Amino acid sequence: MTLPATSAFPYSLVATDLDGTLLRPDDTISARTREALAAVTAAGAAHIVVTGRAAPWTRHILDDLGYDGLAVCAQGGQVYHAGERRLLTSVTLDRQLAGLAIAKIEAEVGPLHLAASRDGLEGAVVVAPGYRVHEGPLPNVLVDNPADLWAEPINKVYIQHPELSDDALAAAAREVAGDLVGVIMAGPGIVELLPLGLSKATGLSLAARRLGVKAAGTIAFGDMPNDVPMFGWAAYGVAMANAHDELKAVADEITTSNEDDGIAVVLERLLAG
Repeated sequence: MTLPATSAFPYSLVATDLDGTLLRPDDTISARTREALAAVTAAGAAHIVVTGRAAPWTRHILDDLGYDGLAVCAQGGQVYHAGERRLLTSVTLDRQLAGLAIAKIEAEVGPLHLAASRDGLEGAVVVAPGYRVHEGPLPNVLVDNPADLWAEPINKVYIQHPELSDDALAAAAREVAGDLVGVIMAGPGIVELLPLGLSKATGLSLAARRLGVKAAGTIAFGDMPNDVPMFGWAAYGVAMANAHDELKAVADEITTSNEDDGIAVVLERLLAG
């Protein structure tokens, strides 16, 4: 399908999550979605990626897209300039607070398995014994000593429990440590501890200010509970068919799944007026 490059488009900013949203299950972006995004930018809107992934885990996708603008990474903790290949902002998680939060969570639910995302453009994800790493191309560093997780500044901690579901673990962590850290579920098997008050909405608002666009002109796409703040900030939130029920509950619209070009379906309709 060929989309008209000059179609009127009602939003000045299109914010898309990556995993489960822009990316298909095989971590690729369809030709149809690429074309829809290209038509949107040709019509004068900006496209911005807003992802839970830290910048080192996001850059290869942006490079594949030919994306040279701003991206919000690390759940809002990083604003990355893809064209200049540099971080414009980076927020770190206080390691003492993180340790205290983990101690409180473990006192409630028992031992956790841990990993941590180190700060910086080359920051590795460091994985302690027992943590289940998701299969795929994303790099990580295995360590034998859990103390190595705290050896360098970090932007988030990943927690897993041997028995609790993601929802139950996130709820328990929020209950006992929500006054110390932010707790979000970013995907299957991915519960994260963040700097308190940080969200995709805070990072997106910073990036939007740099682009000269406002929340009132933003449409956002997502699939997980960590996208709820972004939907609250944007004028219009679109959840994928494969989205978590918590996000669907606050969405303005539910589109088809990430495997079925859900982003393109909505953008093509808006471009057609």
